[in-house]
Amino acid sequence: MKILVIDGQGGKMGAALTDQIKKNMPDAEVVAVGTNSLATSAMLRAGADAAATGENPVVVNCTWADVIVGPIGIILANALWGEITPKMAAAVSECVAKKILIPVNRCSVSVVGVQDKTLSEYVRDAVAMLKNMQ
Repeated sequence: MKILVIDGQGGKMGAALTDQIKKNMPDAEVVAVGTNSLATSAMLRAGADAAATGENPVVVNCTWADVIVGPIGIILANALWGEITPKMAAAVSECVAKKILIPVNRCSVSVVGVQDKTLSEYVRDAVAMLKNMQ
């Protein structure tokens, strides 16, 4: 399974996801794309098989991924902070890969029906969902 992990800011969520995916699914190919070099470095240190930064890597890697994992803010909230370009959001939204998006209630974005969980709980849930897709 080819998994694309996308994150921004400091890459905390992406790093946690990468770490847990590699521990629970060692045969999965994990490519991390950060919206900035700090996020990319964090995911690479967490064990990503490959990593890149910026708009073009998001667009290119969306074409081959089986699953894309990241915060829902990668499409909504981070766009407000300027880290996600319209082209990046479109690439994620329009690709045929399955998407596992973790809700983040920030930047004036609230997701109705979402439980109030810790980052660790959401990461655990996302990895369990990935494992069920195999």
